[in-house]
Amino acid sequence: MVICVRFGRKMTMKISSFWLMPVLALLLTACPSKRVEKAPEKVEQQPAYIKSDWRTLPEWGQVALVSSLEALRAGCVSLKRREQWQQICAEAGLLDIDNNDAVRTFFESHFTPWQLKNGDGSDHGLITGYYEPLLYGSREKTGRFRFPIYGEPDDLLIIDLAELYPELKGKRLRGRVEGKRVVPYHDRAAIDSEHPPAGKEILWVDDEIGLFFLQVQGSGRVQMPDGSIVKLGYANQNGHPYNSIGKRLVEMGEMTVHQASMQRIRQWGVDNPARLKELLYHNPSYVFFREMPESLSSAVGAMGVPLTAGYSMAVDRRTIPLGMPVYLSTTWPGSDKPLNRLMLAQDVGGAIKGTIRGDFFWGFGEEAGKYAGSMKQQGRMWVFFPNGITPTINTASR
Repeated sequence: MVICVRFGRKMTMKISSFWLMPVLALLLTACPSKRVEKAPEKVEQQPAYIKSDWRTLPEWGQVALVSSLEALRAGCVSLKRREQWQQICAEAGLLDIDNNDAVRTFFESHFTPWQLKNGDGSDHGLITGYYEPLLYGSREKTGRFRFPIYGEPDDLLIIDLAELYPELKGKRLRGRVEGKRVVPYHDRAAIDSEHPPAGKEILWVDDEIGLFFLQVQGSGRVQMPDGSIVKLGYANQNGHPYNSIGKRLVEMGEMTVHQASMQRIRQWGVDNPARLKELLYHNPSYVFFREMPESLSSAVGAMGVPLTAGYSMAVDRRTIPLGMPVYLSTTWPGSDKPLNRLMLAQDVGGAIKGTIRGDFFWGFGEEAGKYAGSMKQQGRMWVFFPNGITPTINTASR
């Protein structure tokens, strides 16, 4: 088979093959030398939105909506700039927050529920949890506080290919300049050893695996020796894919799938300090942070607004646009007790990929960490779109 490659224009900068593979996959077309008759292939269904009605939402008539409305109001700081949200946000601000029936009528009047379905026709997906962890640290490196939390490096580049390749809209590449070439940015192992971003240390903490989980969560708080708290938020990422260390431990035979909670992974690290770095390096993704204002009540999500504990969630934005109300039907962490709740899609995450895939924000503190660390449930989703909008799923970039 001959592969034909067509480029619309020359690129003046060489880009490593690390990135060109997904780009070329979109640009390559096969040119067979002769016609070959093949058996008909089974057409794979695409994930889709199915128009629904309010009666199909489990417990919709009984769920409390006060905190859901508060989360929507927080999101309206960003959403109200869009024409289709202006009236919705204006009316949301006038509602009597203590009148649950009025809040329910508001949602039913302004939105239409659309249920998500996978390509195979199923309606379930994975629901996990995240939270704001608390670490202990210092502004100075000491014998106790020796693991650095880095800010965004000066040599980290962000490359947007959408201007040349519209089909890659929303895709950003991260890298660095090496001579005349743009190459991938350093992975976790390199950042941790021979290529640390010197001078970008924000804080030093005393817990290596806790620092790893801070990066997985994307935000957190650090208590200083004097008792003060420094709040940290996501600044950027090194561009490498996220690999689950929990899944790796299962593959290694160290624990079962059902045992792979955040708490058990932490304990494995405590019990196996000599093997910890090798495990952490299995995930090449690395997150950089920035200090957040002390006045913030909660972590800030990808929408740029504070998250509402128990009512904000991270989603795959290729499926669910940020800001949308999402009715989640799942179960409480580690149980079969129903958990039906109207959430707001206000964040994203490196591991949150898929049609029916959500990450439930539990808030800050030890209890939130217990729920987040053990949440690995199946769930269904109905996304509320403003009336008149017919949703689609961006399958081109999948």
